[in-house]
Amino acid sequence: MPSPAWLAGAWLLATALLVAAGLAEGAQGAQGGAARAATGQVFVSSEKDDALTAYDAGSGQQLAAWRQCRRPRHLQLSPDRARLYVACSDDHRVDVVDVGTRKTVTSLPVGDDPELFDLSQDGRTLYVSNEDDALLSAYDTGSGKRVFAVGVGAEPEGVRVSADGRQVYVASEVANLVHVVDVAARKVVRNIRVGNRPRRLLLVRGGKELWVSNEMSASVSVIRTDTLEVVQTIAFAPRGMRAEDVTPVGMAARSDGTHAYIGLGRANHVAVVEVASRRVQDYVLVGRRAWGLALSRDNARLYVANGLSDDVSVVDTASRKAVATLKAGRVPHSVAIDD
Repeated sequence: MPSPAWLAGAWLLATALLVAAGLAEGAQGAQGGAARAATGQVFVSSEKDDALTAYDAGSGQQLAAWRQCRRPRHLQLSPDRARLYVACSDDHRVDVVDVGTRKTVTSLPVGDDPELFDLSQDGRTLYVSNEDDALLSAYDTGSGKRVFAVGVGAEPEGVRVSADGRQVYVASEVANLVHVVDVAARKVVRNIRVGNRPRRLLLVRGGKELWVSNEMSASVSVIRTDTLEVVQTIAFAPRGMRAEDVTPVGMAARSDGTHAYIGLGRANHVAVVEVASRRVQDYVLVGRRAWGLALSRDNARLYVANGLSDDVSVVDTASRKAVATLKAGRVPHSVAIDD
C-alpha cells in the first residue's frame, strides 16, 4: 500500500497538472477567440475631440466618453473581442483598450500617421498603413516589434488581410492602385489599377472578391482574388445628389453574405448593394458625410459615422431607414460594436 507521503505527493502533482492545463487552455482560448459575454457596447472615435465614446447598443444611451489619444481614427476588435485596437494617427501609435474596463492596456508604436489597419486571423500580427511614409508595416501584437515593412504607393490607407492570411491588400490613394503583398515573401507581388482615390477594402463571397471604394470616382471596383483582376465597377448615383458629392469610403457586409453597405460621403446616403448580382438596390438617407460603417452581429442594425453632422445614424436594415441618431464628438470616424 502506498505510503501517506507518496499519496500526498501524487495529489499535489495531479493538482499542479490540472492547474497548468487550465491555464494553457485559457491562454489558447484567448488567442484563438474563445467565447465571452459581449458587453453590448458601441464604440465611436472622434478625430477632433481626441476621444472615444461608448454607447449601449440596446438603448442607445451614452455610457462613457474619454480622451484616448491625438486624432483617433480606425477602430477594430481583436478576434476574441476582448480588446479594442485604436489607430492614434497624430501620436503615431495603436492603442489597445480593454473592452470591459475601457482602459488602455498597452500601446504599439507603429510609425508615422497610422490611419487604417487590419489584424491577422489569430490576432498575432497587426498590418498598418503608414500614410506619410508610404509603407505597409507588420507588427507582432505580443512584443510590439515590427516584423517587416514594405514600400507601397503614396498615401496608403485601406488595409485588408486575405481570407487565407497569405496576402495583404493595401489601397494607395494617390497611385490609384491596390497593392498585393505576399506575407511570406514580404514584398508587393501585384499592383491592380482601380478608380480614383481608393480608400477602403472589403472582402465578400467568402474572400473570393475584394471590393474597393473609389472616393473620387463614385464607384466600387470588384476584384477577383484568384485572378487579381477587376471584373466589374459598381457606380453610385443617388437621386438628387450632385455627382461630385458622391464620395464612397466606408463599407460593411452582412455576415450572411447577401448585401453590402457603402457610405457615400458627402452624398449623405448609404448604398445597399446585393452581393450576388452586384446591383444597387436602395439608397438610405443618413447624416452629413457618411463615413465609417459597422453592422451589428445579427445584421439588424447598421451604424454610420457622419463626419460633418457629428453624429451616428442607426439604420434598421430590414426597413432600410434610419431609426435613431446618436450624438457623437466632433468628426466621428469609425464604429466598432461588441455585441
